[in-house]
Amino acid sequence: MIGSWYLAAKALHIIFIVSWFAGLFYIPRLFIYQVEAMQLPENERGAVIRQLKLMARRLWFIITWPAMIITLLTAIVMVVIAPGYLSLPWMHVKLGFVFLLLLYHISLHVIFRKQQRDKYPMTSGQLRFYNELATVLLFAIVFTVVFKNTMSWIFGAGGIIALGIVLSIAIMLYRRARKRTRKRKDS
Repeated sequence: MIGSWYLAAKALHIIFIVSWFAGLFYIPRLFIYQVEAMQLPENERGAVIRQLKLMARRLWFIITWPAMIITLLTAIVMVVIAPGYLSLPWMHVKLGFVFLLLLYHISLHVIFRKQQRDKYPMTSGQLRFYNELATVLLFAIVFTVVFKNTMSWIFGAGGIIALGIVLSIAIMLYRRARKRTRKRKDS
């Protein structure tokens, strides 16, 4: 039987996962805005970029990093209380996705540090695509946990690939719509 300590750790785990993903979803948007701010007239650019850098620092170090750390700590507490979960195949799949999520988090930190030094390794379009990796990983992790052993992994993998394709198409359509809007404004 699972005790109240486990349930408390699980509740905190879920709360901080939500906070972590909020940061993972929003920080790339700030990166995109910062890249796009480079196109502003010079007299506006500096103030906008300073504000975006400040917003990114606060989001990254006050919300996203602490939420990730607490998510991992509560996961460790749950494993210590109920180590049997580590023997289940679905947990191995979930932990694989979590490992990819941690790599994604670290890669965002690399981009964050570069942009804080006014280096822009990716275009706004590339960042839009990159931003969707968190969505794909969220779907993969949640579906793995919810369906556990009842899910056909072929169906699950196909669904994740389909999600990636749908997100890619949506990004391309959005990019085309923005280009058309810009052309109308310029004419």
